[in-house]
Amino acid sequence: MDLQTFISTLIFGLSSAAVYFFLAGGMSLCFGLMRIISLDQFFYYTVGGYMTYTMTHLTGSFWLGLLVGIIVSCILAVFIEKIIFKRIYEKALSFSMITSFGVFLTGIGIAKYIWGQNPRPVGSPFHGNINILGAELPYYRIFLIVAAAAVYIGLWLFLNKSIIGKAIRAGIEDAEKVEALGINIYKLFTITFLIAAGLSALAGNFNSAIVMVSPEMGWEVISFAFMIVIIGGLGSLKGTLISSLIIGQVVNFGTVIWAPLATVAPFTIMFLVLIFKPTGLYGSKIITRG
Repeated sequence: MDLQTFISTLIFGLSSAAVYFFLAGGMSLCFGLMRIISLDQFFYYTVGGYMTYTMTHLTGSFWLGLLVGIIVSCILAVFIEKIIFKRIYEKALSFSMITSFGVFLTGIGIAKYIWGQNPRPVGSPFHGNINILGAELPYYRIFLIVAAAAVYIGLWLFLNKSIIGKAIRAGIEDAEKVEALGINIYKLFTITFLIAAGLSALAGNFNSAIVMVSPEMGWEVISFAFMIVIIGGLGSLKGTLISSLIIGQVVNFGTVIWAPLATVAPFTIMFLVLIFKPTGLYGSKIITRG
């Protein structure tokens, strides 16, 4: 592998990791506070992609599509959280997984009804390449890396410096103690659910410029998102970021070195992590909400 190929693969891996982080970050936050497996995040991911396609097609503005995608996804998330998830927070973990999977499948059917089954192209909002040590790299890939870094820093500041963020972090550690302090834990649930939906929609928006949007686009990333959350540790935003970087590089370098590695290597890493650290790299030891 020459230097130019190495640099290109590295940057493409980082940009892939950015999309994975947005999507898996929402799932991780939902589990950390609410102790639910929120597969409906893949529905918001699809909505983000389709809103970007629709607004780009109607107005020519990719960024308006980003904004509309986040707003629509958050509205849907509030409705789903209030109508469905609020009724199952105290139930077994498997119950939330099955229920959210039903929401995801329903979302696929809705997308097929509205937009049809054919993939739709969006196109990149940036044109041209930047030359780094002889490697020609799209500006958009660099933008994704910067955007992911900015979002992570923003989330870290929110969770560590704001009153609501500190309450969410405390709830992740021990929800019962937070409730004992007189804090309405269900309001924190709603806020966390909104943040997760917004991150998932952002993932769909950004990835729509790389892959064509389709009703099945959630299926294409579901295995990677699961592996990232498991490797990083359920409920850990830091772990999600690190595992996203690992999987992003493994998938892209695997594709260049030997295509089957892109599929096999991530699972191998997940199994090794689970053998030596069953809770993941930074995961919580608490697995149920009593």
